[in-house]
Amino acid sequence: MTQYRPPLLNLPPVVKNLLIINVIMLLGTYVLQSKFGLNIDNYLALHFPASDYFMPHQFITHMFMHAGITHLFFNMFALFMFGRVLESVWGPKRFLLYYMITGIGAALIQTGVNWFDYSSMKSAVDAFSNTPTPELMSEFIKNHVGEVRPWVQDFINSWAEYPNDASATNQAVILMNRMLEGQINGATVGASGAVFGILLAFGMLFPNTELMLLFPPIPIKAKYFVIGYGVLELFLGFQNQATDNVAHFAHLGGMIFGFILIKYWQKNSNRFY
Repeated sequence: MTQYRPPLLNLPPVVKNLLIINVIMLLGTYVLQSKFGLNIDNYLALHFPASDYFMPHQFITHMFMHAGITHLFFNMFALFMFGRVLESVWGPKRFLLYYMITGIGAALIQTGVNWFDYSSMKSAVDAFSNTPTPELMSEFIKNHVGEVRPWVQDFINSWAEYPNDASATNQAVILMNRMLEGQINGATVGASGAVFGILLAFGMLFPNTELMLLFPPIPIKAKYFVIGYGVLELFLGFQNQATDNVAHFAHLGGMIFGFILIKYWQKNSNRFY
């Protein structure tokens, strides 16, 4: 008599354990924060190298941290849907290697982009410190911060009425440097880079497999889905990198490293996988 086993128990081992670890880490984050006031993002999320919170192991640990249930759900759903297929094709060792390399590669790309953003912000702050004006402060926020808290906008409006007020000018310089400090101490979390690498791999291995989109509910071949997603992330990365709090270039980084790794395997093997 065949014994029924829940779907989770039929998952290949790496995907199953990745799902379990990511769920445990999110629950642990909530418990440690609420019970002990400990924010483990300071230790495990990926920080900018100039930050006091940065540690090299964060290039790995950030992949197991998430910003919330919704963030976790969509990443793990994609891992569940596509990762189990790839692990069945590649085997556990190769799939885990691919997952880790694409995740770390995504983090490296995102760190590089953050470095350029930081350099641009620092130059703007230095220029502002030399000639502080309300107009320059508004331009800086528009280009590098996006949405601003209402009290900051009220401060700019008040300062604009009395632009020669030395006290307001000094306060503006302090605020600008705090915004720069916020950029330095910002953190990146999530398995999205590795997940986008998985999407890329699925599109390359099974290009003509039809996927059903949710919005709009139409079928699309995997290869077109992956190409479209990549183009969209590139567009959003340049348009909204400083304002929407999404690491679009990390997503692209996962795809780029995934493509390079697959091509390397393809070149050095008689099989595609």
